[in-house]
Amino acid sequence: MTDSRRVMKTYQDILVEERHGVVTLTLNRPEALNALRTQTLQEIVTALDSLQGSGSARVLVITGNGRAFSSGADLSAGDGNGDLGYKVEHFYNPIIETLMALPVPVITVVNGPAVGAGCALALAGDIVLAGSSAYFLQAFINIGLVPDAGSTWLLPRLMGRARAQAMMMLGERISAQKAEAWGMVYQVLDDDVLAHRAAELAQRLAAGPTRAYALIRQGVRYALDHSLTESLAAERRSQRQAGSTLDFAEGVAAFREKRRAMFTGR
Repeated sequence: MTDSRRVMKTYQDILVEERHGVVTLTLNRPEALNALRTQTLQEIVTALDSLQGSGSARVLVITGNGRAFSSGADLSAGDGNGDLGYKVEHFYNPIIETLMALPVPVITVVNGPAVGAGCALALAGDIVLAGSSAYFLQAFINIGLVPDAGSTWLLPRLMGRARAQAMMMLGERISAQKAEAWGMVYQVLDDDVLAHRAAELAQRLAAGPTRAYALIRQGVRYALDHSLTESLAAERRSQRQAGSTLDFAEGVAAFREKRRAMFTGR
């Protein structure tokens, strides 16, 4: 069998490949534990923007190369100097906003430490898989900064205010096992099976009803900040859209014919 993997674009700090509708974005600075320097952030912004208009992508997988997911901002590159608000506005915020708005599901595969902004990026996936050796750390307080990259919005919604504030204020590591118990991640797996499980889930999602997935993503984000009545109305609108797709017609036909649905993402 030939490998149909396609490099979507050549970058310096990340790898972006597509295979059978699965786009994999790999943070690729293993020698620096995939620390996020300005170059890395700009490349992530560009890669995510390109996915917005991709007609072939049906799921995004984000992971890290080597023994870390990401150690956070690269302070050794001078990224801790200057106007940090500018960096948040022009890099971290666009990354999180674009990631949340993508029309495809997002799987994050946390293959090692996820620290600072790397922690927020890791936990921003729709499905978060973590290796047993992974851990999560909000390290901002250790250098006199405040959490960014959406941390203050995301973490309380994942684990509740008490745990989130303690995690951010104490700057203590949260093991993968504790993260699973606290509802931060979907599943913790042995390190040696993590990539296989991620590929399995990615292929399952890539073969699913892509537009329905997009509506689910939008619906959950909307409901987090709106009332029950508003969320019910949003569900009605989304169901109307989903009901007009070819995938819905195929799903009903497959159910009636007692066969597996062959979704096309349309």
